[in-house]
Amino acid sequence: MLDIRGITMEYGQKSLFEDVNLILLPTQRYGVVGANGTGKSTFLKILAGEEQSSHGTVEKAKSISLGILKQDHFRYEENRLIDVVIRGNTILWDALVEKEKLFTKEDFTEADGYRLSELEEIIMHQGGYEAEADAKNLLLGLGIVEKYHDGPLSALSGGYKLRVLLAQVLYQKPDIMLLDEPTNHLDIVSIAWLEVFLKTTFKGLLIYISHDRGFLNNLSTNILDIDYGTVLDYPGNYEKFCVTKEERLRLKQSELKNQEKKIEALQGFVDRFGAKASKASQAASRQKMIDRIELVEIKDSNIFKPYFHFVPKRPSGKSVVKVENLHKKFDERVLLNDVTFNIHRGDKCAVIGPNGIGKSTLLKILLNELEADQGSFEWSDTVQVGYFAQDYRTQLLPEQTIWQWMQDNIVAPDQDIRKTLGQMLFRGDDVHKKIAMLSGGESARVVMAKLILQKNNVLILDEPTNHLDLESIDALVEALQKFPGAVLFVSHNRYFIDHISTRVLAVTEQYGVQNYLGNYHDYLDQFGKDYLATA
Repeated sequence: MLDIRGITMEYGQKSLFEDVNLILLPTQRYGVVGANGTGKSTFLKILAGEEQSSHGTVEKAKSISLGILKQDHFRYEENRLIDVVIRGNTILWDALVEKEKLFTKEDFTEADGYRLSELEEIIMHQGGYEAEADAKNLLLGLGIVEKYHDGPLSALSGGYKLRVLLAQVLYQKPDIMLLDEPTNHLDIVSIAWLEVFLKTTFKGLLIYISHDRGFLNNLSTNILDIDYGTVLDYPGNYEKFCVTKEERLRLKQSELKNQEKKIEALQGFVDRFGAKASKASQAASRQKMIDRIELVEIKDSNIFKPYFHFVPKRPSGKSVVKVENLHKKFDERVLLNDVTFNIHRGDKCAVIGPNGIGKSTLLKILLNELEADQGSFEWSDTVQVGYFAQDYRTQLLPEQTIWQWMQDNIVAPDQDIRKTLGQMLFRGDDVHKKIAMLSGGESARVVMAKLILQKNNVLILDEPTNHLDLESIDALVEALQKFPGAVLFVSHNRYFIDHISTRVLAVTEQYGVQNYLGNYHDYLDQFGKDYLATA
């Protein structure tokens, strides 16, 4: 369905990938992975025809339709949400618009009548009579409540606008769908719904980028790995890919080692007997054998893992915080109702629930950034809290360099700052990069470096995995598992929650707040089917 021949992408002296040859098949679901900056989004743009590769071609039949998730919501600010979604099917939308124009004509002619009949047939074949119901179902599945459906896109926040654009490309039902980080700005409920939709309802070729390991595992039939200067296709989900890639590397290393041993033995004979007339022909034969050996090439990987290491300056007391009967509402909407829980040293407490339910509000109340309407909370005197905000980029000053910002925001010796930045993959002159030039993942690692140097004994993290690549998420999981202090965190990344949580606070409209003493798996076992996956 999609034939990729000899694709190479270069920017100046830097090559993202070279001589990529792939045939991507219909009905398959390809997850694209690779470290930040390796060219995943560029690869998708080349497949979509939005960017031209340096060399090579991408070929598909003219009759095959292609849809890509765009972030051009500004085009639709005053449009009704339902209409924005239906516009995903351009044939249907154009027919509906033309039909509406015909109905507004004062001098309706016989030709207009014939044209109206043609339009009605197009609308019927394109599912136009179910269009509004289908669009509403998509919006509801992505967590946009019905009261917004007939209003303008401008009424929604940025994250929810992107959900509408996701609904638009899903409604399009193209033969080939390209999605760049479709789970960004989605909560667990919507991510689970999207997984099911893409597995059961969408029947075409899917190519998508994601840093959500659970999403990759549950959805992918293949993994496209951008590494070692190329793109390789691995059958299976992400877990299988990790095993297969590691095995391939070990086999290459073993083969190279055997080749080197063979060359060493042959060269030893040549060096020893090359000058002797009686052995000269044998030595020459062995030299030819050495010359014919083509060493296995093992390129350097593009993947580098940061090293997060949170060490408290001093431990907190056994009790960290006591929360009693917290209530909070905005206007008439109740977000938090009678929230009560205690956190102790060593607890890793996940706060889960749909977007807009009050998770971040709870964290901000505990940080004294918002005031509760009722109830109280009390931190232990020994507590030192470090906070990673969901909107962490607002803390960073774009005109500063990484080094300037760190020196302004943390009291620590220069060598400690440089060492920690090195662990965050900012080495050498990288520390003098302007913050304005950093990617989302790089910016997150800068803020994490500050947290590490603060040496807090309690960490409050609001969506810390947003914009981090898979390797960085793995490194953060390892660090938080080893951290001896308490962690209170909001996340929609099921892998992240699964591997860290020892406590779960589930915030729901139906059940209020469920305070479960146990990890995420235990929580699901206790409450049966995950309400978050089916809400």
